[in-house]
Amino acid sequence: MIEVENLTKRYGDTLAVHDLSFTVEPGAVTGFLGPNGAGKSTTMRMIAGLDRPTSGSVRVNGSVYRDSVAPMAELGSLLEVRAAHTGRSARNHLVALAQTAGLGRRRVDEVLELVGLQDVAADRVGRFSLGMGQRLGIAAALLGSPRTVVLDEPVNGLDPDGVRWIRTMLRGLADEGRTVFVSSHLMSEMAQTATRLVVVGRGRLIADSTVEEFVAASTSTSVVVRSRDAGRLRDLLRGPHVTVTSDEADVLQVTGLSAEQVGAVAASAGVPLSELAAVRASLEDAYLSATHGEVEYAAASTEGVRR
Repeated sequence: MIEVENLTKRYGDTLAVHDLSFTVEPGAVTGFLGPNGAGKSTTMRMIAGLDRPTSGSVRVNGSVYRDSVAPMAELGSLLEVRAAHTGRSARNHLVALAQTAGLGRRRVDEVLELVGLQDVAADRVGRFSLGMGQRLGIAAALLGSPRTVVLDEPVNGLDPDGVRWIRTMLRGLADEGRTVFVSSHLMSEMAQTATRLVVVGRGRLIADSTVEEFVAASTSTSVVVRSRDAGRLRDLLRGPHVTVTSDEADVLQVTGLSAEQVGAVAASAGVPLSELAAVRASLEDAYLSATHGEVEYAAASTEGVRR
């Protein structure tokens, strides 16, 4: 479990994290989302005891991580991919880490096999691709069989097979009752992997909820309805809190009413329908809506590119 309470971090005049509070429970994959500059990496560094909070506190499994007697068994983290000596082999890098925690070579071989690096274990880390470096970092994070795992952008550089592998691995860790906290900018991947979300912007908490609750709170569900009598149906559906738009003559997009309500209006008026479906917004839509105005560097529209 990770407990963050009133966490604040200043770097000179820069307020990187401001009065941040949330809890990451075991048994679930919790996604950590936010624009660049939102304070995600700083928060993760404070969780791992690499940065000291200006104020507030962080507890990992009920205690301050820096005071842990067996730190690798409490928390495994991947915060920087290129954190290994480039002249060492992958196996020797992990052996050096294992020796600091009293772990044997058998455990090193286990994690090398787990992340798929057993065939290149003798190769120097400096020759590794970004994806291979990610796998080595994950192996190091899992070396001590930690109760809590914190990974910062772990799918960067991975091919589709690697992305699927890490998705399955994270779910497996959560199913074992471990605490899994992972950041990513890939909304489609978070939608498939995480069950809970912590969303931050400019160092402040925006949301702490399940994925479903976040999407529902940040976006409006719309209804698509197709009818040869769409014009009459449009008039019947209009109301003070209902919006009806159309891009095709026989298709309406309705917000403010459920699919059941639209169907009931059509049935009572005898309007035939050939399609009726609720269209739920994606996690990406919800994220962009929730973090609008929190982006540090906003790009201009593409209109100037097209000219």
